Amino acid sequence: MQAFAALYRDLESSSSTRRKRELLEAYFRSERPADAAWALHFLLGRKLGRIASSGELRAWVAEASGLEAWLVEDSYAHVGDLAETLAMLLPEPTQAAAERGLAEWVEQHLLPLRGSEAETRRAALLQAWQQLPEAQRLVFNKLLTGALRIGVSAGLVQQALARIAEVEPSRIAQRLLGDWQPRPELLNHVLAPEEADSGVVAIQPFQLASPLEDAADSLGPIEDWLLEWKWDGIRMQLLREDAGVVLWSRGEERMDGRFPEIEAAALALPPGTLLDGELLAWRDDAPLPFVQLQKRINRLKPGAKLLAEVPLRFLAYDALFAAGEDLRARPLQQRRSHLQRLLSEASQPALDVSDTLTAESWPAAEALRADARRRGVEGLMLKRRDALWQAGRRRGAWWKWKLDPLSVDAVLIYAQAGHGRRATLYTDYTFALWEGERLLPVAKAYSGLDDAEILRLDRWIRAHTIERFGPVRSVLPELVFEIGFEGVNLSSRHKSGVALRFPRILRWREDKLVAEADRVEDLRRLAVGFGDVS
Repeated sequence: MQAFAALYRDLESSSSTRRKRELLEAYFRSERPADAAWALHFLLGRKLGRIASSGELRAWVAEASGLEAWLVEDSYAHVGDLAETLAMLLPEPTQAAAERGLAEWVEQHLLPLRGSEAETRRAALLQAWQQLPEAQRLVFNKLLTGALRIGVSAGLVQQALARIAEVEPSRIAQRLLGDWQPRPELLNHVLAPEEADSGVVAIQPFQLASPLEDAADSLGPIEDWLLEWKWDGIRMQLLREDAGVVLWSRGEERMDGRFPEIEAAALALPPGTLLDGELLAWRDDAPLPFVQLQKRINRLKPGAKLLAEVPLRFLAYDALFAAGEDLRARPLQQRRSHLQRLLSEASQPALDVSDTLTAESWPAAEALRADARRRGVEGLMLKRRDALWQAGRRRGAWWKWKLDPLSVDAVLIYAQAGHGRRATLYTDYTFALWEGERLLPVAKAYSGLDDAEILRLDRWIRAHTIERFGPVRSVLPELVFEIGFEGVNLSSRHKSGVALRFPRILRWREDKLVAEADRVEDLRRLAVGFGDVS
């Protein structure tokens, strides 16, 4: 635990990406495989299952520290992070204990506590707290609470491992896909030489697009670019294996088993085929709103009624492997030809090619983009015809040319404190629009303000609170904000009758009076163009 706690401390105190990579590389080179495997588990954002509730931990730390419960609660409210609160309130260790590695603490002391009686968990945690020095206790508590957030990205961890294995970072990312367990043999697999993967067709790290911020004509001749719609669905890779079909989302989640019509259709593809595309709810040759697709996402075994109500289609826009043949080093135009042939031979309505669009000039492409919202898509994708497949966000090969967000001017009516480092600030907001003479909540938003605006708004909220409902404050309806969103649907589940997609704060409208805020009926009229009642 000492080595991992030191790594956590050093990573948290460094702002240099290069220094963080060096720290990670040094740790994985020197640490025992069992401990390094668990460290990798946590560095990539994975967590342990729940071992103790927040209330139990606060009660037990009050017992261990001899402090009154109210003082523990007040300290927690002030610090905002439970793990840090526990570490600071606990007394210095009373027992000299032998050093235990991260794997031993997790496998022998934490995992066995899951599902056990409260008294068993209490006794074990009190004993651990009495043995661990403060730095290690902080990390231990963060594992307990699931709040171990270290300032490194998955990409940075992969870079460090790639330097050790002397392979490309994309190779490390590929080896870390799927449902792996933190065991020593995992490290052997991740750090194996490149030839260990020869002949294996596997899910690949996704290629990502950059937002187009300059004028489109700055990209050069439009003939060099392939244009597609930017679909509003789930980015997904479809792998046809000998044993069946794997569906892998960009969120790094296996989704096979949930979409039986897609998997059945994919069986018509030759084994060793890997396609990249988008999963969409689809009917009458057009995409349905994303809110319809949401009905299917978490249904592991959809019934006949839901299958009929929300039919799906996988629109493929790239072929990475075809019958075991690696196509990634070929230009996009050639990969598209393979893709069209594969899906033509499969002849499955649930599998289709994402059409390319025809535009003779960039102004003509802009006209297509302007029509995107009416078609239920987010804008255009621009891809260089000669681009090879490259994992990650490689600026210049793929661009996403999205529509500007829709927006309304809404009134702040509720506020709630944030979490973690923002637990002492009001950063979660509820906004309303007018319906007749009353303000009706329409959206919650958490992002869009800079730090100075958050501090200023926090002070205003505290001074203009009307009522408190637990952690929520009702405030005087005096402030107007412009709220951006990607789409709006009619919804019987919301009091306002509408649901906004990806709401966020665009700006604080200090130039507007509350009476000038928009009305709910404007959103309802707009929603008619986005789909049916959900």
